[in-house]
Amino acid sequence: MKRYLVEPGKKFKLSERNPEDTGDFEGGKKEGLKAIVELNEKLQTLQELLYAEGRHKVLVVLQAMDTGGKDGVIRRVFDGVNPQGVKVAGFKVPTAEELAHDFLWRVHKVTPGNGEIVIFNRSHYEDVLVVRVHNYVPEAVWSKRYEQINEFEKILAENGTTILKFFLHISKDEQKERLQARLDDPTKHWKFSLGDLEERKLWDDYQAAYEEALKKTSTVHAPWYVVPANRKWYRDLVISRVLVETLEGMKMKYPEPREPLDGVVVE
Repeated sequence: MKRYLVEPGKKFKLSERNPEDTGDFEGGKKEGLKAIVELNEKLQTLQELLYAEGRHKVLVVLQAMDTGGKDGVIRRVFDGVNPQGVKVAGFKVPTAEELAHDFLWRVHKVTPGNGEIVIFNRSHYEDVLVVRVHNYVPEAVWSKRYEQINEFEKILAENGTTILKFFLHISKDEQKERLQARLDDPTKHWKFSLGDLEERKLWDDYQAAYEEALKKTSTVHAPWYVVPANRKWYRDLVISRVLVETLEGMKMKYPEPREPLDGVVVE
């Protein structure tokens, strides 16, 4: 999965990443879905171990253009995990209270504690994406936020948080198809907004904003993965593999019992 990393300090062009890519996987969708089921079973076991051990914490950041598939990733990749140890945090338009603080204030308080996985459905990166594209604050303000984000994530990492950031990369044509599918299906009208069409007009501006954010904030302690997301099954496969490989690398163990259990009989 290293092919999808944005390597810190190296040249990066978002336009050179293919949203249709399926890597070296030759089995197609049928085999891909089977592999996802197997990975999900591993993830369930590893997540339970993470929760039981209570030493590590994992932050998963999901960013994407509209219709990119963040909700789908949460439903499918994390299917069956223990909800006691997995939380989802979404970030909508800031409230008056949140705007009265620095832009990271509302984010820090929902980062994971020991034994937890927290998934950010959108994140603090909105403050260098939508804020930049719509000029909600001057460039002199948002341009400083890349380094502030890096320092914030460094603090989290130095205090035991493993950070995985995924940009779900879809093409403009794929977004058109997905928006049209929402429009054609009455059961999905609730997900459709005329504002999505206005945002779509700013596609190039968003691509430029994403490219700069990915390039400036992919670090050793908090790397970005650009996940090909036109094919939903492959998107889920990539993210599942990264999660499983990362958790396996933690070499976790179930904690010892609090008291000796030899000879204990349940009657």
